[in-house]
Amino acid sequence: MEGTTWAALTAALTVAGAIWTWIAFRRRGAANGLRAMGFTLLPAAAWLTGTLEMVTEIAGSVTDWATTLVFDVRTWVGVGLAGLAVVLWFVSGIIRDRQLARAQATGQAGTSGDRDALPEASSTRTGPTSRAAVDDEMADIEALLRRRGIE
Repeated sequence: MEGTTWAALTAALTVAGAIWTWIAFRRRGAANGLRAMGFTLLPAAAWLTGTLEMVTEIAGSVTDWATTLVFDVRTWVGVGLAGLAVVLWFVSGIIRDRQLARAQATGQAGTSGDRDALPEASSTRTGPTSRAAVDDEMADIEALLRRRGIE
């Protein structure tokens, strides 16, 4: 479009906004009228800074993308694969949560005593990776992780 066309579009949007501003001032008060005036000034500001053309170019690009999305089979296969990936990700999280809950339930069924009780902290780890714990707090954390099946 030419500069004259952009100026006419800006003038039309500004006049429409001015009418909206006048109605907002009369019916809803100063706060809504000032907000409407702010929106009314945006087309003129966009035209003067050159962003009005940029916005229409972006809208055109999005429209081109959307039309190729609608009519291109390859694109829909990609959308389907993305959807399948998201579904698999969520299902794997649900399965993992169930496995952790089942492991926790079987681990608690074998122990007697309070449910929230932690095993006593030791200064060394037992098992194939016997190494000294850094301190008592780390021993508590390691014991909790072992109890939950995380090593």
